[in-house]
Amino acid sequence: MELRTHYVFSFGLLTLLDFILISKSPELVIIAGVVSIFTNSVIDTLGHEIKGEYIARTPTTHTVPRSIGWGLLSSAPFAIVLYYLFHSPIELILVTFMDGAVAGLSHMLLDIFTEKGIYHKVDGKWRRIALAHFSYNNPFANGLAFLLGILMLFASLKL
Repeated sequence: MELRTHYVFSFGLLTLLDFILISKSPELVIIAGVVSIFTNSVIDTLGHEIKGEYIARTPTTHTVPRSIGWGLLSSAPFAIVLYYLFHSPIELILVTFMDGAVAGLSHMLLDIFTEKGIYHKVDGKWRRIALAHFSYNNPFANGLAFLLGILMLFASLKL
């Protein structure tokens, strides 16, 4: 999927999840937006390599466990800032880490529907798994994920 699709889908998902689990709060919307953009950018930046004319995914970030780990790691700077600079309650710190993990996982959720899929290990070797084989820039797939992100964002505001 395109990076902007990952941003919007994760932002909607994180906001909905935060509002369901915690409360409606402007801080949660900001945290969800920042973590969504940063986590998805880290996963795509570190998880792609140039092979000739093409950019290919790597198992560095495009596995389920590693995407969760990268999500947690990429949310850590924001959790530290919230704790030390803004003296935020521990609840917001934990939500920040949870959002990072969920953003990483949602990145894999969208990428598994693309033609290149995500990685998993089989007998010690990396194999790809793909469900729908859409190209990463397929307008239908990107539009549907983008729309779902917007719908989740609106649903969170209506809670």
